[in-house]
Amino acid sequence: MGTSSSPKDSSMLYSPLSSPNVGALLKIKILSWSQETGLPVTIRVRIADRTFNLHKHPLFSKSGYFRRQLNESNEVELPRNFPGGAETFEMMALFIYGSSTLVDPFNVAALRCAAEYLEMTEEYISGNLCERFDIYLNQVVLQSWDDTLIVLQKCQMLLPLAEELLIVSRCIESLAFMACMEILDPERRRDHPVVTLDALASQPWSNETVKAILSQDLWIKDLIALPFPFFKRIISSLRRQGMKEKYVSPIVLFYANKWVLSRKTHQYWQDARKDGKADNDVEDDDTDDTNEKVSKILQGILDLLPMGEKASKVIPVGFYFSLLSRSLQLDLTSESREKLQDQIASLLYLARMEDFLLPDSSNDSISSCIELSVMKSIFSNYVSFNMELTHTPSPRNYIVAELWDVYLTKIATDPQWSSKRFLELIETVPMSSRQTHDHLYRALSTFLMAHPDMSQEEKGLVCKYLNCQKLSQEVCIEAVQNELMPLRLIVQALFVQQLNTQQAFKECSDSFRYAQCGEYSGSLSSTIYPNSKSQNLVESPCMEGSEGGSKTLSFLLKDSAVQRSEFSRKEYESTSFRIQNLEEELMSLKKTLQLQHISKQTETISKKVEPVSADFQSLKPYGLEGRTPTKKSVGQVTSCIGSVNFSSQKRYATRLLKIFRRITLFGRGKSRKKQGGNGLRPKILNF
Repeated sequence: MGTSSSPKDSSMLYSPLSSPNVGALLKIKILSWSQETGLPVTIRVRIADRTFNLHKHPLFSKSGYFRRQLNESNEVELPRNFPGGAETFEMMALFIYGSSTLVDPFNVAALRCAAEYLEMTEEYISGNLCERFDIYLNQVVLQSWDDTLIVLQKCQMLLPLAEELLIVSRCIESLAFMACMEILDPERRRDHPVVTLDALASQPWSNETVKAILSQDLWIKDLIALPFPFFKRIISSLRRQGMKEKYVSPIVLFYANKWVLSRKTHQYWQDARKDGKADNDVEDDDTDDTNEKVSKILQGILDLLPMGEKASKVIPVGFYFSLLSRSLQLDLTSESREKLQDQIASLLYLARMEDFLLPDSSNDSISSCIELSVMKSIFSNYVSFNMELTHTPSPRNYIVAELWDVYLTKIATDPQWSSKRFLELIETVPMSSRQTHDHLYRALSTFLMAHPDMSQEEKGLVCKYLNCQKLSQEVCIEAVQNELMPLRLIVQALFVQQLNTQQAFKECSDSFRYAQCGEYSGSLSSTIYPNSKSQNLVESPCMEGSEGGSKTLSFLLKDSAVQRSEFSRKEYESTSFRIQNLEEELMSLKKTLQLQHISKQTETISKKVEPVSADFQSLKPYGLEGRTPTKKSVGQVTSCIGSVNFSSQKRYATRLLKIFRRITLFGRGKSRKKQGGNGLRPKILNF
């Protein structure tokens, strides 16, 4: 994972503090030693493409490695993987000759590893290089946030020796401790609030929003620039040292946003690989290699994130959807993807429509895209764990059902949907979990709009779950005027709307009566509210929220009643217009049925009779829905309404006409005397 370092960290490759004349200083030291001792150089050390001519005594006295090698030969060849390479050995030679060359965070890790490789320990001389470099690490580097980060970055090229010497572990524990102190610092918390994800709880996941939040704390930016193996260990150390999850989880999210979700990072990786590749290399290889790196990081991120219900308090569900969307483009294991989907399902009631996976616009068919398959799987998981186990109504289940219907509205525009397949999607969420059918109606209306040639029978099949009684008043009016809907559903919506209008008129009438009683007596008679005591106007619920002395109660009630009456009148006029249209269509149907009854006398004429228009196929009376047609006799004929007796069809049509006439008369304001058991509602039930 060494390639996951930030581009800006390339400045750490070379120390800005070290002397650029190390080679010249070493030559001076070698000449001085020769002049002081009178001994020539007798040892030749080769590393990579460089050769160093040195004296035997300094090497023999301070290094266990050279002590063994020089017993056999005066020439020593160091391996190519020597810690830090030839530049580090050159500095080690200066130290061997007693130089006080500056040690800094950029070179101390390589020097400590080189000293360990050359076995320059206390066993051979007191105050040897291993001890000196350890003291510098503990007392200087690990006390500074920036110095510790530099050393940890440099350790990437010194593994596994830096790990064995506990340099990496010491840096990680030091960074975690200082991060905890950063959170606990009371003065800082007063000036700059600690970063949490509260700002993302009420909006969709956005990279730009994340960057704005991240700019508040630079120490988090430093942590997410680390390679993932180091970052993972820092997160574990933060939790081990007691940092609260609401502070730890944002760091994980910011890391994932940078290395998994950000397109700029992927482009940087691909450009870095292209710079080192030949011209005839294939660009697809770069993409595959980058996707493999991202997939490994994503796999590790899922292991770091809290799972289950406890994650709902610290991690927005939109973030999980973003990871899921990215995982569809990567070679993520099926086990990890299922784990991610299960986590989303457990928090689905907190999701927003903007978080959902929508099919790519470039897909020819929405019904076969992978995004839809994944979303259906998530909702099915939620249903199996929450709706099937407990059948009691739940606000969470209502929210999830509504979200699914809204999602169906988004994907219902595909003309390649079959009615059977779309019905299966509707059945993904149980109908009992739908508190309202408004969004289901929208989805069905969108589906029918994309299928203008669908037959009445297919429309009835697709819309069989739509319950007009669960439609809001606004949507019910729209359903009455929607010619795409099956005729039976329109008739049902008409009656539901008529009942709503009747109830609205009744409430308006009660309001006027209440206002009039209040003007003259100030209380309500017990005959209006038989189950309650006489209610004084001061105790009336209608007084709630009113300002004393500004307006009387009767004035407010009259004003409210007039507004509601005007609103109900407009709605009723719209409904009445639709009823009149249906009445004309039913008159035409009655005439057609009469002609068919006359023509059935002769077999020749009956064969030429055209079937009744398919628009009234769904008007089959409720009492005849389950009957199977019998053999045709003299008094029977097949039509779009169904194989029923002519006399039954005539009675049914006549009954509808009577009902619609009564509705029309009611809308024109004709007063009708109330009848206890012969009102409009029994007629509807018989229908």
